[in-house]
Amino acid sequence: MNHKLKIVLRSIVIFCIVVLIIDAFVLFLYKDNNTKKTYFDSINGFEILEDSYIAVGSNNNNENGFEKAKITLYDENDNKKWEKLYNNKYNSSYFSVKKDNDSYIAVGSIEKNKKEHEDGVRSVLIVKYDLDGEKIVENTFQVLGNSKFTNVLVVDDGYLVVGQSIYENMTLGFSDEGGGFIVKYDKNLKEIARSNYGGSKSGIYNDIIINGEFLYTVGKDASNVGIVSKYTPNLERINTVNYEFTDSFGFTGMVSDGNYLYVVGGKKVKEDKQDYDTDGLLVKYDLDLNKIGEATYKKDGMERFNRVLLDDKQNIVIAGQTGVYNKKKSTDKVNVFSYDGILAKYDTDLKEQFIEIYGDEKDDYFTDIKLKKNGYLISGYSTYDDHSYVANFIHYTKSGKLIGGK
Repeated sequence: MNHKLKIVLRSIVIFCIVVLIIDAFVLFLYKDNNTKKTYFDSINGFEILEDSYIAVGSNNNNENGFEKAKITLYDENDNKKWEKLYNNKYNSSYFSVKKDNDSYIAVGSIEKNKKEHEDGVRSVLIVKYDLDGEKIVENTFQVLGNSKFTNVLVVDDGYLVVGQSIYENMTLGFSDEGGGFIVKYDKNLKEIARSNYGGSKSGIYNDIIINGEFLYTVGKDASNVGIVSKYTPNLERINTVNYEFTDSFGFTGMVSDGNYLYVVGGKKVKEDKQDYDTDGLLVKYDLDLNKIGEATYKKDGMERFNRVLLDDKQNIVIAGQTGVYNKKKSTDKVNVFSYDGILAKYDTDLKEQFIEIYGDEKDDYFTDIKLKKNGYLISGYSTYDDHSYVANFIHYTKSGKLIGGK
């Protein structure tokens, strides 16, 4: 064999080895990325107690990676005092919690069954805990299949809960028994009354308040139509008004100063199938559901207002979200957005006081907001690794200055 042929053969062998090494490395990365566990831990809602916070949400910190509803007690320094997971075979989550004398009331949803690689049918879930986080009693119901409770309100003789029960996306049929729900329970979680509004495929109530002798709820009806409803204490619906157009979540929060309602959500800018261009939305109604005015907030993409409170100076304070298109991470098939939190303050004439954006190169989500003695407390979750999330609290002064954190 001549020298030139030896060099050619040696080059071919080296090239093949390099190709095999690259293929092996790519296969390793593929397997690693597809077997790597995506961890999440979220707070969806909370209440401030005398010297602590009670919070609810979910995480998947278990062997099978199922989402588990959780209730957690934090001290004033945001440290966990205890945490309890709802022991269900499949997925579950809590969305709201309230304290009632010597107990906590948590509401959400629970999977009853599922098939491999498919989500199971969810039922609404309401659970009563003692002050140590031990379960006292629970109840569920399901009308059309895809059901959940989103918020709960404590009243003298029980609990008012709102949510939805609609057909799954692939389920055919029509029923006037579905849509957004308002349900009343006694203190032992026995159902007293219920009322629904919407349809088989749409309708949800996301929040509820009492103003005088009437109940008010907010949510979504048909695609991109926000709704505000007024009820009697016996759950008889007096009126419902539509707002066109919202994003796919509809109205998600509401507060009242006694004379007016202030409702928040995301305003849809374009009538298309996507929600890639929305504005943070604040709408003012009178108690007969006549629209008085609105204010919007626009940044660079998908803005929405999630939760709202009225502070001790009669200011409207809002926790919201902004999502901006991330060109570097997006592909031809997948649009990727970078998310930051929004803290907004308006007066009751809907005049903007300030807008503060919270976030960095990672994603940050704001889910709830409460008034503290010296400021505002926001719950949420943030990414700390690729596709992994950790729950957190964010503290602000009443002037909108961030206390600690990023």
